[in-house]
Amino acid sequence: MKRLFCALLALALCVGGVSAGALSVEQNPTLDLKAASTILMEKETGTVLCENNSHQQLEPASVTKVMTLLLVMEAIDGGQLSMEDTVTVSANASGMGGSQTYMKEGEQFTVHDMLKCVCVVSANDASVALAEHLCGSEASFVDKMNQRAAELGMADTVFHNCTGLPTPGHVTSAYDIALMSRELILNHPEIREFTTIWMDSIRDGAFGLANTNKLIRYYEGATGLKTGSTDAAGYCLSATAERDGMELIAVVMKASTTGDRFETAKTLLNYGFATYAMVEAQPGEVLPPVAVLMGERDWVQPVASGGGRILVRKADQGRITTEIQLQEDVEAPVEQGQKLGELIVLVDGTEETRIPITASEEVTRLTFPGVFCRLLETLLGK
Repeated sequence: MKRLFCALLALALCVGGVSAGALSVEQNPTLDLKAASTILMEKETGTVLCENNSHQQLEPASVTKVMTLLLVMEAIDGGQLSMEDTVTVSANASGMGGSQTYMKEGEQFTVHDMLKCVCVVSANDASVALAEHLCGSEASFVDKMNQRAAELGMADTVFHNCTGLPTPGHVTSAYDIALMSRELILNHPEIREFTTIWMDSIRDGAFGLANTNKLIRYYEGATGLKTGSTDAAGYCLSATAERDGMELIAVVMKASTTGDRFETAKTLLNYGFATYAMVEAQPGEVLPPVAVLMGERDWVQPVASGGGRILVRKADQGRITTEIQLQEDVEAPVEQGQKLGELIVLVDGTEETRIPITASEEVTRLTFPGVFCRLLETLLGK
């Protein structure tokens, strides 16, 4: 049996918006977007807030390095690398050209400093050195890049190198860049240590680094992520920024000038922050305990799991309600995290999402002696 509780979810927030479930992609003709392809995505839900030609296959230039960074960070988190590991620069890596830190063959840097070079100045030599250190060769690393792209659903992408240097057939899309950018910042937030650096140095201060992403200094809440430009690709950018607990990803491809790419990214981010927000969707009252049959305890406390954050529009602020569907009882054993019901979130009466309600702790099943003792206590009126 289930019992149904309804409660108005009071939201005391300065901004709001449509939840992820109901959001439709907008073309936004009123936005001044000076680029061939753009997209704006919210990090936590992966919701696309607006887009323009977001699946057009284009050359990404050094925005390619978002995937390079993702694989390196995954290797660090997986224990294959550490920030303190020493990377030796090969002749191949030192000869990359383009954006670089002029690493010499045989020169050694920590993974930490290599990442700093990639994130801050888009160093091709550091990118290839990391790729070779992790997989033995850049070619093997590129195979891994394409495999990971397929896993992330990046259907518009083919990588031929880890740097973004011009190569025939090396293409991706704004949508795919947003996917890999989201994967990086969502699951590896420590990358911010590098992507938020404005100025730094390597070689004990002898070689200065200045971030190619000017938004880091001039845009409120900027957290990264990666610039890129070549004659063929134009000016590209995956820009991330966070305000009021919501992080957005704005991808710009094939802008005509570096100014256009930054202004277009700012336009997208400003639109997102002005129109949307993440809000907590929680029950308006304490959830009642659920009876446990044949358990060592008579009840278990249910809790809404996963934080219950949803994406909403300002226009819908104050129209959010919740309904609680909760089991009346459950038979032991009960596992911690076992589903006991759902918190249904509605915007203006339309269902937007369902958040699981789960057991806050485990309850073991009564043993035969326990059943006997429980029966005896009942008979004796205890």
